[in-house]
Amino acid sequence: MAIREIRVVGDRVLTKKCRPVEKMTPRISELIDDMFDTMYEANGVGLAAPQVGILKRIVVMDVDGTPHLLINPEILETSGSQTGAEGCLSLPGIHETVKRGDKIRVKYMDENFVEHEEEVEGYLARVMQHEFDHLEGTMFVDRVSPLRKNMIAGKLKSIIKGNFRAAYRTKIRR
Repeated sequence: MAIREIRVVGDRVLTKKCRPVEKMTPRISELIDDMFDTMYEANGVGLAAPQVGILKRIVVMDVDGTPHLLINPEILETSGSQTGAEGCLSLPGIHETVKRGDKIRVKYMDENFVEHEEEVEGYLARVMQHEFDHLEGTMFVDRVSPLRKNMIAGKLKSIIKGNFRAAYRTKIRR
């Protein structure tokens, strides 16, 4: 198991759509272990594979003391809405208000490739939607108003130029 570098805004991998995982392999298993280690080391609550440079549909999360692994996740249904502050390991130091669905029905596979379907709500639903966005090449700042995005443009440019501090290992590959 290893701590991987977290890709930050400006890295092209964060703007690309991820490919499905076709089968569990030793490399995929190692990636999942590394993602959990990396997320915990960075004090995050979620991490998507593109954030460590891998274009695969894998998300790890721990919002309630229980590790969650979601392979090839998809949102089947969204209802209600919630608005709240979000941050991201790939956007160190940036926090903005984002509107998300309050309740979602999701389908995903576990490490044994067993398919699951469940409804989640509240904070867990917010984190899932945030992480699933990464699998589509979307970051939470893409969901803020144009005015707010304009207001944080300087911070985004600073991160892209490498002028930021994070308490975890980061990387920008242009």
